[in-house]
Amino acid sequence: MARLEETLTTELPADEAFAFVADFANAEQWDPGVAWSRAVTNGPPEVGSRYLLGVRIGRGVTEMEYDITVLEPGRRVVLNGRGGQVSAVDDIRFEPLVTGTRIDYRADIELHGWLRLMAPFAGRAFGSVARNARNGMRRALDARASIRTVVA
Repeated sequence: MARLEETLTTELPADEAFAFVADFANAEQWDPGVAWSRAVTNGPPEVGSRYLLGVRIGRGVTEMEYDITVLEPGRRVVLNGRGGQVSAVDDIRFEPLVTGTRIDYRADIELHGWLRLMAPFAGRAFGSVARNARNGMRRALDARASIRTVVA
């Protein structure tokens, strides 16, 4: 299993950052490793909400289904994902700051079947995926903060 951990800060308030990130239908807007994303269930994110994502793995795209298993509004969301020969647990925590939000993102990724043979060599690739997702999340949230500032 690979554990990815990234931290970022954004000027967007925690409740708004949480609302955007917890809705995994938005994942394609901030994670370059996601080709497409959509909600399976209707309504705002809650425990049991499900999402389908097309996740880039190597040169292909694998469909993964994620469901919310823990939701602490404005503070934390945990999603379990599975698809193809990959499973993941994403634990995303939000800490309000005077100037915005600190986000701690941890993902545990496990390869199954023949892909597990690649696990010892996947560390560098997973690290790059994590950095790209962190940077994309920061850009997307900061862009929302900029729009919010202009409108206010």
